[in-house]
Amino acid sequence: MKKIKLGFAPTRRSIFSAPDAVKFRGLTAKRLEELGIDFIDITDINEEGLLYDDHDVEKIAAKFIAEGVDGLMLPHCNFGTEYVCARLAKKLNVPVLLWGPLDERPEPDGTRLRDTQCGLFATGKVLRRFQIPFTYLTNCRLNDPVFERGLRDFLAVCNVVKTFRNIRILQISTRPFDFWTTMCNEGELLEKFNVQLAPVPMTELVEEVRAVKAEKSELEAMTAYIHETMDVQIQELQTENVAALAVAMKHLVTKYGCQAAAIQCWNALQTELGVMPCAANAILNEEGIPVVCETDIHGAVTALMVEAAGMDEARGFFADWTIRHPDIANGELLQHCGPWPVSVAKEKPKLTYPLAFDHPGSLTAEAKHGDVTLCRFDGDNGEYSLLLGRAKGVDGPKGMGTYLWVEVENIKRLEAKIVEGPYIHHCVGIHRDVVPVLYEACKYIGVKPDLYDPIEEEVRAYLRGE
Repeated sequence: MKKIKLGFAPTRRSIFSAPDAVKFRGLTAKRLEELGIDFIDITDINEEGLLYDDHDVEKIAAKFIAEGVDGLMLPHCNFGTEYVCARLAKKLNVPVLLWGPLDERPEPDGTRLRDTQCGLFATGKVLRRFQIPFTYLTNCRLNDPVFERGLRDFLAVCNVVKTFRNIRILQISTRPFDFWTTMCNEGELLEKFNVQLAPVPMTELVEEVRAVKAEKSELEAMTAYIHETMDVQIQELQTENVAALAVAMKHLVTKYGCQAAAIQCWNALQTELGVMPCAANAILNEEGIPVVCETDIHGAVTALMVEAAGMDEARGFFADWTIRHPDIANGELLQHCGPWPVSVAKEKPKLTYPLAFDHPGSLTAEAKHGDVTLCRFDGDNGEYSLLLGRAKGVDGPKGMGTYLWVEVENIKRLEAKIVEGPYIHHCVGIHRDVVPVLYEACKYIGVKPDLYDPIEEEVRAYLRGE
């Protein structure tokens, strides 16, 4: 699992048992260590290692910022001091996890050493007053399965937020003329979300391809990789061009400090190199560098979010919504010319010609079936949202390119969502259920979650620990 670093700031309140709070801060830290969670403690800030004194807030914030924490965990070890929790969270501007261990039976004389649930109520209210979004992990015991599940989901939320707030996308040329759907507002993406673009002309990519072919060593290794992972059905010179294109795109992604790319995949590239970029896209996609088609910047943002929600343990696939299934009422064909990573395929992909194009360089393979999450970040007229939901792979007619027939709960409802917008015919899928993580992450990034099935209460119940 990708490492996300938590700032660990357990809190107490003076009117309840300080020794019991110290006991539970220790037990919680031990449990995090058992689960392999990377966290920064505050035992050097005061003798108790607890957040309760307003004078410690600056020191704790400075330490967490210096350590680069990605999220803040606020275990309430007796009641908790709500205002210092809020002041610390405000300074950090990272996702906040609010949790406390379940209270024990009161003492025989009626006294309570802790009053955790009540403290959680107080801190939740004050965080709202400070306009700080937070994630609530239900009041439970450290060994309850819901504790580990909620904690790992929160780490994934932190990963999405960290990724989203630091996006830089390599834009290779303009969008294709006919694709008005993939236009984006570069200034607005920067102003609203800090999404940065690094635009380069097609000539710069072509020159890099030529440099790769002249140098040869990386070209030979990539060509060998293609023959190992793909059933090559094109000429060797064309295969070398695909390999050189993959290496060249990776060079430019690195040169401009990007995490993903969006390429004008037709028609200028074919004039220069004689191949489609689909298989080259697939190679980078397999390496965890999403490359999307038709210069779809919003699609690249989606791909980064989806893989971050899966803690970068599974590859996403960039797809068109295309046609209804001829035999299944709520079935739909997800397909693209051939850019899906090979790990998504249920068979060895063929490197061949794509649907509707005369130039080679695309993969043909059906994707693995199973449960998938489908997602699309998009916006227009200044408003942005995240379409998301679940589907499952099903059997269907043989297709061209990379494809997967899926079944959803209600295709007419989904179809209307896409047509009425702000979405387009592109989405990103992943063989993971990351719907709850993406839904929860939206509260931290200023994007509205838009579920295409009426499952919001189900998702919220899961997040509540039910």
